[in-house]
Amino acid sequence: MSRTSHLTTIDDPDSVITPIDSAIRFPEILSDLHDKYHDDIALFREMIATSDSSGELLARIRSRDIQSQTRMSLLKMFRRCVAPVLDTEKTKKITVVSTDSLVANYGATFKPISKLKSQFEDPGDETLSALAALIGEYDTRGQQGYQLTETFFDWFDAAFDGQMKIDGPRRAGRDIELSAIFPDFEGNYPCDFIISSASGDVVCVGFARYDSTRGGAQSDDRTGGNAYKVAKAQEFYRNSGRKFRLLFVSDGPGLTHRDTWAEACQLDDAWDGNVRVATLKLAPERVTQCWLLSG
Repeated sequence: MSRTSHLTTIDDPDSVITPIDSAIRFPEILSDLHDKYHDDIALFREMIATSDSSGELLARIRSRDIQSQTRMSLLKMFRRCVAPVLDTEKTKKITVVSTDSLVANYGATFKPISKLKSQFEDPGDETLSALAALIGEYDTRGQQGYQLTETFFDWFDAAFDGQMKIDGPRRAGRDIELSAIFPDFEGNYPCDFIISSASGDVVCVGFARYDSTRGGAQSDDRTGGNAYKVAKAQEFYRNSGRKFRLLFVSDGPGLTHRDTWAEACQLDDAWDGNVRVATLKLAPERVTQCWLLSG
C-alpha cells in the first residue's frame, strides 16, 4: 500500500462517498414499469399466439420491421421467458448473428411454444407486472455514472474557469481514445475525460466510475484494469517522454468494500504521485491546480 496515499488517512470511507439515488423503490416501480412496457408485453403475447414455434417467435422478434427499442424489450422477454441461455446483447445483433444459428445451437433449450401459449393466453395483472419488472430491472443502470461525470464536469468548470479545460462526454457518449490525443500512443486506451492546460497541453487523463455495489470477481476485474491503465501510461512516458496525470473519479458505496477500497488506496498517489483517486467530496482538496500543472 502506498505510504503517501491520502485515502489511507480516512478512518470512515463512507464519509467521503456521494449518495446518488436514481432508482425507484419497490413497490412503486411495479406500476411505473407496467405502464412503460404495457404495449411491448401486449405485442409479445400477440407474437406468441400467432407463432408456430419458439424459433419462429425469435425470428419475428429479430425482424428489421420491429423498432430497435421495442425489439430490445422483446428480446429481454424472450430470454426471461423462453431461453435464459441466450445473451441479449448477442441476440440484438441481427445483422451479425443469424437466427438460424441461434436456433440450431441453442434451440433445444427453448421453452416449447405450446407451453408459452398456455402461459400467456390470459396472464393476470400480477404476472404482467412481474414481467415488466424483470424487463426493466436494469433500466437505471449507468445513470449514477452519468450523474457522477456531469457533476464533476460542472464542478471542474466552475473551479478552473479560464485556467484549465475538461473535455469528454458529460453523460452518455463515446469514450476518448488516447491515440486520438497522442498519435504515437499504441493500443486501446479509452478515457472518460481529458484535462488540458490553458495553452492546450494535455495534463491529465481521467476515468469516472460510480459503484453502487462492488465485490468479488467484479472488484478483481476493476483492480486489474486500473493497474493496466497506470502501467500503460508509465510505458508511454518511458518511450515518448510525455507525462500526464491519471485521475480516477471513483464514488459510490461499492467503493468502500474492503478489497475495492484497499485497491483504491494502493492506486492513490501511485507512480510517484502522478495518480490520484478522488470522490466528488474529495475533489476540491485532491484535484488541484498545483497537482495538475506541476512537473
